[in-house]
Amino acid sequence: MKQIITCAIAGLGNRGNDIYGNYQFVSPEEMKVTAVAEPQEEKREAARMRYGLPENRCFSSAEEMLAQPKLADVMVIATQDRQHVEQAVNAIKKGYHVLCEKPISPDPEECRRLQKAAHEYQRIVAVGHVLRYTPFYSKIKELIAGGAIGEVVSIQAMEQVTYWHQAHSYVRGNWRRTDETSPMILAKSCHDLDIFVWLLGKRCKKVSSYGGLYLFRPEKAPEGAAKRCLDGCPAKADCPYDAEKIYITNERTGIRTVVREGKTGDAAWPCCVLTPNDLSEAAVRKALKTGPYGRCVYACDNDVVDHQVVNMEFEDGITVDFQMTAFTGEGGRTIHICGTKGDIKGNLGKNKVILTQFGRTPVSFEVA
Repeated sequence: MKQIITCAIAGLGNRGNDIYGNYQFVSPEEMKVTAVAEPQEEKREAARMRYGLPENRCFSSAEEMLAQPKLADVMVIATQDRQHVEQAVNAIKKGYHVLCEKPISPDPEECRRLQKAAHEYQRIVAVGHVLRYTPFYSKIKELIAGGAIGEVVSIQAMEQVTYWHQAHSYVRGNWRRTDETSPMILAKSCHDLDIFVWLLGKRCKKVSSYGGLYLFRPEKAPEGAAKRCLDGCPAKADCPYDAEKIYITNERTGIRTVVREGKTGDAAWPCCVLTPNDLSEAAVRKALKTGPYGRCVYACDNDVVDHQVVNMEFEDGITVDFQMTAFTGEGGRTIHICGTKGDIKGNLGKNKVILTQFGRTPVSFEVA
């Protein structure tokens, strides 16, 4: 019989609770949550009931949990970016293997500190670069490794954040400020940077980058715009960033769709971030009236970029150009890999990869 891996989770947000913790219910023969840490009492209590935990296995912080004897095989660190390394190092010293949510840290010295601790205590540290394990990128890796396009010469890639996701996470939300979390290129696009290294199997030698915060600034606000979207804003009708549209009426992101389709957990994102324990329109409206997600996008304390390009030169002269932008209607990632004998085009959102070997008919792969 396969041994069940026990996990202690620090941070019960969307990643810690809805994704990593939820794996217990997807594959109960593989993983079981045995302890949680979360500062918000309501979330903590909901998790206690969800995972069937005794009260003495539910803590108000990762530090409180780490003060106890070892409670699991693995500790999932899903707290805020600036907390990751200190908590992960202490978990390693306590005897835990660690799954650390990305990014590890915006500070290179902290990353080295974690690496050193992992080696010294012989613990496994995995980082939540989950794209490596998707059928989409796995197929691209397989094609490159098999020589389908010869030697890779260049890569072009784009991450399409979408207008509403930028507003949710990086203007109104937890990752809006570099000094509190990480720069946008790490908070959102470290997945992409990791994928380039993984696909090529080579080191990056040179980097240049440009970007900025173009739109989400006070001087870009429409005339007379209210500080909060539900305060009778005169610009509401023409504003795609209106919180009521994003969190209530939008067919893709609104609470009415969540209620109608009975969505829960990660399927209810982004509404589950506003009111994780009460997925109702009344609760969302209350959150928009009083909480950060109801603020006008031109009246927040954000400073992370809304567009950025990164140009990279890897070993053997391979070049990569990557663009992250908030200003798209649809989300997802696209990639174009150019080789000496062919090219590969991929669209992660559509789970489609097209291989064109020079002089031959293109071949499409559905990789859902």
